[in-house]
Amino acid sequence: MHKYALRAAIASGLVLTTAVVAVGARSAFSHDTEAGEGTRAERALDADAPAGEEAEGEGTEGPAGADDWFALQRTYPSRSVDIGQKLSAARGQAATLARASGRLAPAAAWQRLGPANIGGRVTDLVADPAHADTVYAAAATGGVWKSTDAGATFSRAWSATDPASVGALAMTPSGALYAGTGEGNPGGGSVTFPGNGVYRSTDGGITWTPSGLTGTDRIGRIAPDPANSQRIFAAAAGSLFVPGGARGLYRTTDGGTTWQKVLAGATATTGAIDVAVDPNNPQRIYAAMWDHYRQPSGRVYGGTGSGLYRSIDGGTTWTRLGGGLPAASGDLGRMGVAVATSDPNRLYAIAANTSGDFSGFWTSTNGGDSWAKLTTTSAVSSSQSTFGWWFGRIWVDPAASRHVFVAGVSLVESADAGATWASSSSVHADQHALAWAPASPGRVYLGDDGGVYRSQSGGSVTGSWTKAASLPVNQFYSVGVSRQSPDRVLGGAQDNGSLRSWGTPSWNSINGGDGTTTLIDPSNQNKVYACSQYGACSRSSTGGSAMSGFGSTTSDRRGWLTPVVFDPGNPAIMYYGGNRLNRSVNSAASWSAISPDLTHGDGGTGGYPFGTITAVAVAKANPAVIYAGTDDGRVWITRNTGGSWTEITAGLPTRWMTSIAVDPANADVAYVTVSGYRSGDNGAHVWRTANGGTTWRDISGNLPNAPVNRLVLDPRTPAVLYVASDVGIFSSPNGGTSWQALGSGLPAVPVADLDVLASGSSTVLTAATFGLGMYRLTAP
Repeated sequence: MHKYALRAAIASGLVLTTAVVAVGARSAFSHDTEAGEGTRAERALDADAPAGEEAEGEGTEGPAGADDWFALQRTYPSRSVDIGQKLSAARGQAATLARASGRLAPAAAWQRLGPANIGGRVTDLVADPAHADTVYAAAATGGVWKSTDAGATFSRAWSATDPASVGALAMTPSGALYAGTGEGNPGGGSVTFPGNGVYRSTDGGITWTPSGLTGTDRIGRIAPDPANSQRIFAAAAGSLFVPGGARGLYRTTDGGTTWQKVLAGATATTGAIDVAVDPNNPQRIYAAMWDHYRQPSGRVYGGTGSGLYRSIDGGTTWTRLGGGLPAASGDLGRMGVAVATSDPNRLYAIAANTSGDFSGFWTSTNGGDSWAKLTTTSAVSSSQSTFGWWFGRIWVDPAASRHVFVAGVSLVESADAGATWASSSSVHADQHALAWAPASPGRVYLGDDGGVYRSQSGGSVTGSWTKAASLPVNQFYSVGVSRQSPDRVLGGAQDNGSLRSWGTPSWNSINGGDGTTTLIDPSNQNKVYACSQYGACSRSSTGGSAMSGFGSTTSDRRGWLTPVVFDPGNPAIMYYGGNRLNRSVNSAASWSAISPDLTHGDGGTGGYPFGTITAVAVAKANPAVIYAGTDDGRVWITRNTGGSWTEITAGLPTRWMTSIAVDPANADVAYVTVSGYRSGDNGAHVWRTANGGTTWRDISGNLPNAPVNRLVLDPRTPAVLYVASDVGIFSSPNGGTSWQALGSGLPAVPVADLDVLASGSSTVLTAATFGLGMYRLTAP
């Protein structure tokens, strides 16, 4: 059944979703929603429709979107942590460890597996005016990419050691490229990572040098002076989690050697998100300021500091613009601004309110002195859905001042300055970047959550768009690998469902929504399993050609990424973690609960996270022994397949448990990994027990101080450990006594999951990176 048809069936009560709760409990998949709210199942299904991010909702389900899932695990139990600062420090530690590891012995090289044809989130674009077919793309967590064939294929044009997240890209009149790291779009249903300032390239992306503004965390826009390559403005949004710090509008007059803050926010949580320079009079600059912040318990994406400002003296002094624009208020959210190149007196502005709903669209014909709010904006309003803070971009055709485009779930176009509108339907959802090719009349490039597209008809939303054939910037959450044919790889991808490496084309989607947990039966590669958000999982016995839902499971809450694992001795036996652990003995056809609520039970209140199971492991040596970890810092063991449970949390930190691994020869030897950037200490991230959890020992050693997302054991030598973290992949040859960087050639990118298998005398590791697709290492 098509996803939209299934959603309609759910709404009419004709179809039960894959999970059914215990009697009387409210769940992510129950039908006792309030009028107009919609079930969580519907919201999950909507993620693959032209609706972009998952909608927020009440209830006791897991985190409301990938961003909640990402943010809380990295900050819990603290309420405010400067993730950008901690991540930058961890990157430095990882680089030091890599250098030391390289001196110890030659390293095997990681190889990129793809996918190249699917694409991922693109945050900005620059078309080179001096080279007709050259265009640069900034990827959300994949660095900068370059195409010399008009966007058909891209190659990486970014240092392997620089921050993976790029939020802004610009080119000066002299041809120098500037990249602002850290995505300015704050997460809601997508994960966003911070950066550490601005980088510059004067050789077309071959090399990059840091150019200041470290500590700004997120750069929303970079705007060079069209007449002076040394004069550049950067809109710094600042830390999303910690008030104050480096945020606001900055100006350099020496090409980035030094920067001056020229516009500070009205509040400690206000940064700059957009900036535009008048092309005829570069002394006139417009800046959108945005008052917003994020806490583990929720987001406030608006405030009194939000507004549109103008300078007429090159940025030295500023005036907040009124004249019909919204006044300062707690309900004013993200704004965007654009100047028409062919008529710089014509401006456009857009605003969302604090909750993310569309607030209005305005135009000015006198340089911003006065503004008219347009009323024929239903298409624009619809395009913003309920998360206008994810967009905030306007573009004006450089040759036609009344030809304007607005970013949204769909791309919205007007040829008459907003009197009428048309919307796109032929490209991927969620638009973020648009660029005209000055050397190729009629050519326009579009960047969205599905990659890069090219139009040869001036960007017409009703015209044809050609998608890039090669741009490997997928953000994966999980990986599964066939034990019969290791070239068969399955992964859950942000924005793009669950992707398999077999079939036609070579990478294609077999499940909708945001792909999360994925599995391939180790005894039969045609039996595959794929989940989307909130534990909505499907199974197939045909390699994914036909999918059917899991049988009903019993839980009160399910996490955004719900763990599903095999019994290592019998893959027909499976385990599924909501807040209760479920067991299937028939390959997910039916399930029974084998545990009580293993969490603190409050589902996100009382200072705890969402109250869901986040890690499960079954002992190969004794499959009656099962370990389970939760997002609120609890770890449990059962020695009788769930007949009784013992909490074994004592000695472990109060952190979000990310993975558990059990020694295949000894059920009492287990490893637990945790997430979190701690405030004020270097909290451990890897722990080991030799007695079934009676005691635990920190074996983090010299690992970088960053969240560890997965730990796996070498199948030939279980004392050899591998971990995937926010700053790379590391190995220990001695059970955690010491750690080293694993392999060479893996760029600096978060790694969400790791698979390991034995192939002859070699160990094959497959990494699911969050921004550069899949990578593989074959180690002797």
